[in-house]
Parts: sequence; structure tokens; C-alpha cells
Amino acid sequence: MMNRIEFQFSDRLKKGEKLFIPYVMAGDGGLEVLGGRLALLEKFGASAIEIGIPFSDPVADGPVIQQAGIRALQAGTTLKAVIEKIKEVRKLISVPLIVMTYMNPILAYGIDRFVCDLQQAGVDGCIIPDLPIEEEEMIIHQLEEFGVELIRLVTMATPKDRIIKIAEKGRGFLYTVTVKGITGVRNELDDSLSSFLKSVKEISNKPVIAGFGVSSPEQVKELSQDCDGVIVGSKIVDLFNQNKINEIKLLMESSLVSEEVI
Repeated sequence: MMNRIEFQFSDRLKKGEKLFIPYVMAGDGGLEVLGGRLALLEKFGASAIEIGIPFSDPVADGPVIQQAGIRALQAGTTLKAVIEKIKEVRKLISVPLIVMTYMNPILAYGIDRFVCDLQQAGVDGCIIPDLPIEEEEMIIHQLEEFGVELIRLVTMATPKDRIIKIAEKGRGFLYTVTVKGITGVRNELDDSLSSFLKSVKEISNKPVIAGFGVSSPEQVKELSQDCDGVIVGSKIVDLFNQNKINEIKLLMESSLVSEEVI
């Protein structure tokens, strides 16, 4: 049986569409705005939505998302409160929801309780950037039992044999990091990125989604030529912070690339 991520992505890709996953920081602007932002992003064409959990030591995040996390923490946002808010608004959102967090908050929350609460809130997937595959045993069985997909990451520095090993796991998508570093807006993409994405596509039997440093329609279209879609984080977070809702709409609508199905 397909999970919601598999079903939605398979359906869109069969139609020749490219996937677009926007990222929001839960609690930035107040937790009460999260439901409205999720609804807007779905309305603008999101294939799924990544929801960041604010954390004091976000090792994979660049300055824009770090500042959003600080604002959220200063507003009193907690992991428990985010999950409760997702559960409250889930009935209004039909696209897959994917939580992005780190192991320390999960351990503090309690692994079993965390996974159970995610499932009850209607969360479909979880991204944990500081969890290597060698240490997945601490949480993977709980995630599989409750049907919450662990989304794994590969980078341009990941050896090919390790990419093969990672790509064999799970049923969601393969998060392919497009920069050598943390998240954040980049004006230019790495020259070797195209060949890297093509090589990962050849290896993976799941959708390959590019993320980190993607900030413009031009970059989205360029990257989407070599993979199945993109994740856009810092740009979306920044535009929400400036209340530039129409610019988010224009970014997403101009970035959703369709191809003629042959």
C-alpha cells in the first residue's frame, strides 16, 4: 500500500509535473499562523510541505532559517506545541506534511512518544539531518511501525557506494543536497551539480528532490531538468517574514514545470 508521499508524487510525476516542496519554520510569526501558511502553500501548488522545528543548534541551517528558528523559540514554540498545531490543522491540508528536526529534540521528547504523536497528527515523513544511516536503528523501527517515512539525504560529498546504500532504503524520496555547506540563498549553482543529480537519478528508484540553496524560478527550472523537483526553504521563509505573499505565489507558480508526457 502506498503512503501519502508515494501516492501524491507518483500521481504528479505521471502527469509530467515537477515536484515543488516549500519549507516553513513552525512558530515563526507565531504558531497560530502555521495553518494559514500551509493552506496557502497547498493552494499555490505545493507537492508536499516541509515543516521545520525550531532548535537552538540547527547544524544544517543557514542564517535565514536560523533567525526564523530563533524568532520561533523566542515566541515560546515547542516541539509538542508544533505537533499539536499540525494535528489541529491537518484536516484542512491534503498534501503530504514532512517534519524536519534534529535528534536532540526527539530524544528529549522521547522517541516512541515522538513517532506516535507524529502519526496521530497526520505527519507523513520526517527529515533528521544529523542522523546517519549507521544510527537509524534507534528510531527507524518505530517510524516504520507507525507509517512515518524517514527521508534520507545524500550530498555531493557522499561516495557513490554510500549513495547506493542510502537510496535502497525507504519509500519516500531521496533528498539530494545541492551545495557543499548549509542551507541558504545562492546566486549560482555548482558547475558539477547537473552531473551529480543525473548520477543520483540513475541510482535511485525513488524521486530525487534537490534542496539547499534553491531560491529562484530560474534555479528551480535548471535543477528540475536533472531531477524530479526541488525543495525551497530560505527564500520562502524570508518572503513569509516580509509578508510578501504574492512573491511566494509567483515563485511557486513560475517554478512548477510541466513536461509533455511521451
